[in-house]
Amino acid sequence: MLTAEDKKLILQVWEKIANQQDDCGREALERMFCVYPQTKTYFPHFDLNPGSDQVRSHGKKVVAALSNAVKNLDNLSQALSELSNLHAYNLRVDPLLSQCFQVVLAAHLGKDYTPEVHAAFDKFLSAVAAVLAEKYR
Repeated sequence: MLTAEDKKLILQVWEKIANQQDDCGREALERMFCVYPQTKTYFPHFDLNPGSDQVRSHGKKVVAALSNAVKNLDNLSQALSELSNLHAYNLRVDPLLSQCFQVVLAAHLGKDYTPEVHAAFDKFLSAVAAVLAEKYR
C-alpha cells in the first residue's frame, strides 16, 4: 500500500523525468531484453536492436501506461484495467519490467534517487505489476 509520502515522492520523481520519460521507457525495454533474454520471444516481429523504432515506440507506450498509473495512484486497478486485460488475454505476457525501470531511474536521477524514492517506486511498480498480472489468477 502506498503511503502519502510514497505518492508524493512518486509524483516528484515523475515530474523530474518529464523530459526524459520516452528515453527511460526505451532504455528500460533494452535493459529487459538484455537481462531477461527470454522476453524477446514475446516480440518476434520487433527489431530488438537498441534504439530501433519499434523498441522506442513500445517504450513510449510503457511510459504512457506508467504516466496513467501515476495520475491514478489511488485507483490503479481501474486505471490499468484495459492494459491488464490486454496482457492477460491477448498478449499473455508477464510484466517483468519493474527492476529494469528502477535501474534506469537510478541512472537518470543520480543522487536524487534516494533510498526513500527507491522504496516508493518499488512499491508503486510492484503494485502496477500486480494489477497487470491479476487477471492471470
